[in-house]
Amino acid sequence: MKRDDDLAARRNVLAIALAMDAAGFAPSKSGNVSTRVARGFLVTPSALPYAQTREKDLVLLDLDGKVLSGERQPSSEWRFHAAIYRARPEINAVVHTHSPRATALSTARTGIPAFHYMIAIAGGHDIRCAPYATFGTQALCNHAVAALEGRKATLLSNHGVIAIGASLDAAWTVACEVENLAGQYLDVCAAGLKPVILGKAEMQRVLAQFAAYGRKG
Repeated sequence: MKRDDDLAARRNVLAIALAMDAAGFAPSKSGNVSTRVARGFLVTPSALPYAQTREKDLVLLDLDGKVLSGERQPSSEWRFHAAIYRARPEINAVVHTHSPRATALSTARTGIPAFHYMIAIAGGHDIRCAPYATFGTQALCNHAVAALEGRKATLLSNHGVIAIGASLDAAWTVACEVENLAGQYLDVCAAGLKPVILGKAEMQRVLAQFAAYGRKG
């Protein structure tokens, strides 16, 4: 990777990390952000508040988790970032949040069904909730990768959200919409109402519309 490209990637990761923090999706310096680069991936460091993080503080790892450059420790969740990049060659960015309403829903260890067609933003007819495992462990990594199969987002039980995409902007958009959908789902359930769930056939039509959205012709 050329030096200018490396700097641009670092700036983009930091911009999303700061946006995540500003949105209240990273309380107590929780969550992390990464992007794929030529030699592996750049990830936010462990335990450093985002407001104090600079481009030089990001850590470069290869896809096996070996640190290639950086003076700080990588995020404790580097394992699932590496595993996602290995499993999903089309994915170039991972955004992990502790956004409040999606995290609240994750404590019930339940996913989000297709109560709204925007569930399709996550790539399927629902948003799964991965089983619980201790943060930073290989077990959590394995659960996350499995729950993301065919999807662009998953809840992590009693933990938070992983959103992925072909770019940092795309992954961040998914992360924001998952929080929005989680809030809407919690609101309707809290009102004592039972949301009507869209069927798989309808969600397939929606997914087809999403695939063609914005294309000419």
